[in-house]
Amino acid sequence: MGPRESNASGSGSGAHVPVLAREVCRALAPALGTEDGGPRGVLVDATVGLGGHVRALLGHARPRMVVGFDRDPDALALAGAELAGAPCPVELVGAPFSELAARLAELGIGEVDAVLADLGVSSLQLDRGERGFSWRADAALDMRMDPQHGLSAADVLARISIAELTKLLREYGEEPDASRIARAIVAARPKTTSDLADVVTRAMSAPQRRKLGMRIHPATRTFQALRIHVNDELGELDRLLADAPELLSVGGRLAVISFHSLEDRRVKQRVQELTRPPHVPAGLPLRQHELPRPRFAVPEGFARGATAQPDEIDANPRSRSARLRVVERIAR
Repeated sequence: MGPRESNASGSGSGAHVPVLAREVCRALAPALGTEDGGPRGVLVDATVGLGGHVRALLGHARPRMVVGFDRDPDALALAGAELAGAPCPVELVGAPFSELAARLAELGIGEVDAVLADLGVSSLQLDRGERGFSWRADAALDMRMDPQHGLSAADVLARISIAELTKLLREYGEEPDASRIARAIVAARPKTTSDLADVVTRAMSAPQRRKLGMRIHPATRTFQALRIHVNDELGELDRLLADAPELLSVGGRLAVISFHSLEDRRVKQRVQELTRPPHVPAGLPLRQHELPRPRFAVPEGFARGATAQPDEIDANPRSRSARLRVVERIAR
């Protein structure tokens, strides 16, 4: 589990630093007007958060317009303040990124030049204990990125069965002790972050606790699994990966930052699918130059994705698990 933007000091106050900012600028600035040239292109930040990635990109590129999406109303308010002095128009949209295509169409935008998605939970959500995303502060179990819609984590735990919860913990948390933890949670039906963390810690087997040691809190994987379920994060990601590439202009780029293998696996597979040449039935009398070519490619320098450099990891340990993957549209 990793945050989209992190406090540089880790204290929960002060300037927030976007993860992999240098790599994001390297990936997306070529698709937009440069700082020295005229404005060009539409930049879409599908998870605008606190506006840090947009702010960084505006120091290297000159888009003619920025559209920022976020389903967290607190994040939108802070992003609006952060980007108030931007050198181009900024439109902020309160919606999940699964609605990207429909909301852009409402704005009269049918084609964009750069799309960024920074997945997972943001530092804003982690640092505000009352949002119920972390065991670090005692609060009601909420975990909703949009607190006005959907069931909270407490609502889910109040009605879920042992079998359903076991499956959820295995698939979304990759939790080896899923079955025993699920039984303990269903027996207790915890309603606060502290109660859930205590139940998981007591239920976890001794070998697993020793394996985690001091590196990871025993409840980390359970909190991740519940958060992914409550916010339908993988379903949202699948819809983004289906829609966003089709919105790109030729030369446009999609960049996605993931924080765990469940997300990164989906992004990697979609990039491979997009960059694979169309299937040609065997035996067709086609010359080499007549064979269909892929419409997308991975830009140079991003074949294996990009990860944080040592200096960023030192300044922001939360960036350690982040990976950026990029794909560019090269033909219609």
